[in-house]
Amino acid sequence: MLFLVTAGPTREPIDPVRYLSNRSSGKMGYAIAAAALARGHGVVLVTGPVAIPPPPGARVVSVETAREMHAAVAAEIAAADVAVFCAAVSDYRPAEAAAGKIKKDGAELVLRLVENPDILGDTRSVFGYGGVLVGFAAETGSMERHALDKLRRKGCDLIVANDVSRSDIAFDQDDNEVLVLDRAGGRAWLPRAPKAEIARALVARIETVAPG
Repeated sequence: MLFLVTAGPTREPIDPVRYLSNRSSGKMGYAIAAAALARGHGVVLVTGPVAIPPPPGARVVSVETAREMHAAVAAEIAAADVAVFCAAVSDYRPAEAAAGKIKKDGAELVLRLVENPDILGDTRSVFGYGGVLVGFAAETGSMERHALDKLRRKGCDLIVANDVSRSDIAFDQDDNEVLVLDRAGGRAWLPRAPKAEIARALVARIETVAPG
């Protein structure tokens, strides 16, 4: 099977030297890509800017902004059997990026933000129901409730939720702890473990619901 995996953060420019982003390191998405490769699957890794090397064997598509990631996914999704959206995509971007560096002048700086495209939400209509769509839900409260809502709204087969308010797992950490929900009502808790171990369990779970 061919896995399309998104990973890492996106960056939304404010001016030539500043951007809006988040704390994602890309470690979870890269671990999923590595686990899929180890199981003999092909992998296309659409990645935002990170400081870790991609797993050998993955075809890497590097992007920076959410709109670039949206375009890359749209170009690759038709060939995929499984799409795993692990990237921490910026929900908003500055309405306009300044052409030159914004200078501090003692006045209040106000940024007007606009929504970025919904990469996960747009995928099901293109992907159809012949492939497996896996989303991630990074939550800071009411994790299961928000994850279930996201699973239903986005048309996912599986949703992987983690608590990003914790300092010992998730963003920029080597470990994770996740709740996996499926659209048939299944529920599995994967306790804290290295991201490579969590990734292997997730790929094994995906294989049970993937066609062929």
